[in-house]
Amino acid sequence: MVAAQQCTDLLLRVVVWDPKKNENFVLWTNNLELGATTIARIYKERWQIELFFKALKQYLRVKTFVGTSANALKTQIWTALIAMLLIKFLQLKSMIGWSLSNLVAMLRFNLFSYRDLWAWLKDPFGVPVIEPVAVQGCARPASSSIILLTQTVLVRAM
Repeated sequence: MVAAQQCTDLLLRVVVWDPKKNENFVLWTNNLELGATTIARIYKERWQIELFFKALKQYLRVKTFVGTSANALKTQIWTALIAMLLIKFLQLKSMIGWSLSNLVAMLRFNLFSYRDLWAWLKDPFGVPVIEPVAVQGCARPASSSIILLTQTVLVRAM
């Protein structure tokens, strides 16, 4: 009702019945050309976008976008999509029924540990010690070993 009082344009009130929640939702729009079901579907799709950005902020700790150009925003959104997809895949492959927030917290906690990703998913609370593999007579630094191990495991899984 507040939106109708503040807006000087002609508004359409759409009432949508949600059988899952067993309640009505009232939507307001200034688009008088579309039907009620189309407007309800648009609102539902927009809500999914809102939920996605909420998940980005909550799980990946994306508070603000770094760049302001269209290309920078697209790059950051694609990177976040890939990260969420990988985390969801790990959640699916995990032997433990992780909630997404717990999985992200455990990944963040073990980020600088040199571990086999699939073994960790099977037994995340174990403490296996894996020595970095020497390449051409010199050991790799631990940080690049983690990245290479993760890339190797993910490539083999696909």
